Amino acid sequence: MKQHIQRFKGTVRIVNAMRLYHQHTVHGMAAVPESGGVLVVVNHSLATYDILLLAAAIYTETGRLARPLLDRLFFKVPLVREITSGYGAVNGSPANAQALLEAGEIVTVAPGGMRESLRPSSERYQIQWDGRFGFVRIAMKSGVPIILAACPKADELYDVYPSHTTKWFYRTFKVPVFFARGLGLTALPRPIALTHHLSELLYPPAWTGDPDRDEANVQAFHAMLVKRMEHLMTLH
Repeated sequence: MKQHIQRFKGTVRIVNAMRLYHQHTVHGMAAVPESGGVLVVVNHSLATYDILLLAAAIYTETGRLARPLLDRLFFKVPLVREITSGYGAVNGSPANAQALLEAGEIVTVAPGGMRESLRPSSERYQIQWDGRFGFVRIAMKSGVPIILAACPKADELYDVYPSHTTKWFYRTFKVPVFFARGLGLTALPRPIALTHHLSELLYPPAWTGDPDRDEANVQAFHAMLVKRMEHLMTLH
């Protein structure tokens, strides 16, 4: 952990410059506890780095390092693997997440994943967590609370165009092939002010070990989280 914190300190300097570019703020930072495991659940924009802005804000305000769960694709590219591992990111397996949470760490996850990040701009501010129950099970098994963190304006950094090619590559290979533009006709993100809206601590039902009861609790808690997140995504 100390190694990750030391490397993240260097990353924070760069990320803070990005925070200035986007006038990044966080509403509800008081919800982040001083210690103990917590699962921070975020929406997934095409830009993705808005998640890193939140991690930098949490570190700056609390001194705690949020460990992102990333798609295994990030760990297959050599340079990207070194960068992401350097600031504490881990392969997004349930076992890795549960181990970190039970060790009292902050873990960040975007349940919508690549599917949500590739949605076209006609679907801005929407979350796509249908069938994504894994994060709820992890929270229940670990006995940790969830904080929802929505950054609606991140969907405005780029115009993302609908494409059958994008859908085919995602469906066939699970790789991000997309058509988008940012500032003007460039790939630079637009200088849009970004705000993360955090929920209060949301405590999941206890994991009982009874398959039917646990599955019912997963479904009910997931439905509540989706509804709450949909509200947070309207705060733009």
